[in-house]
Amino acid sequence: MSEVERFIEIAGPDRSDALAFLSRAMRLEDAAVIRLSIRPDGLLGLWAHTGFDVLVTRAVTGRQAPTDLVCDAATLHAALSASDSGRIDPGFGLDSAWRGALPGSDGYRHVDDVPARSIVELSRDGAHLARTESGAHGPVTGLLDQEVLTVSADDQQLRAAITMRTLFAVTAMGFIRDARGRAITESSRLDDIDATEPVRIRLSPAWIRIDARFGSVYQRAHRDLMVTVR
Repeated sequence: MSEVERFIEIAGPDRSDALAFLSRAMRLEDAAVIRLSIRPDGLLGLWAHTGFDVLVTRAVTGRQAPTDLVCDAATLHAALSASDSGRIDPGFGLDSAWRGALPGSDGYRHVDDVPARSIVELSRDGAHLARTESGAHGPVTGLLDQEVLTVSADDQQLRAAITMRTLFAVTAMGFIRDARGRAITESSRLDDIDATEPVRIRLSPAWIRIDARFGSVYQRAHRDLMVTVR
């Protein structure tokens, strides 16, 4: 039996986007692993778990084989950094290191849009609170699990309660940028973010999906979350 071909090919600006995603994922999770899966629209979805216990993803243009694979984030980052184009070897498969299934690509209903400025402001407020109340091992679990943003659809039949974990992940992954496309830092002014830039909140029975311009975060829907999908 011949060996199954394994490769990843990401070229052009998308390679820089993939490298940025990998770099940030490695900051958030020790020994990070990356799952790459071909989406229904043909783009490559890069997925990662985070230290905030939510899933993060970004789509890039490229090709891969097989259609779904798991690899070491550091190995993939090094391989992508070594050349500007062409196929790369993703390294050993680490399927057993991936926890759980990926969220489905459909079945989501739009709940509401939130200004990107508001997401960044809430995340900064949480970071300030974490610095003042956290212990030697980082933010207390209660703070991370606190529901800091609740959005409802106009008909009030959908409601999504978003935790501080999720907002930290949105900003730490660089999914929100300023009006000139620059990364948001602690010193960035909120006014530098386009006032009309939205972060879209969608909901399925299993997931709350937070879509920013440069990536998405998936938070498990809580058991006490009111969800009516018709």
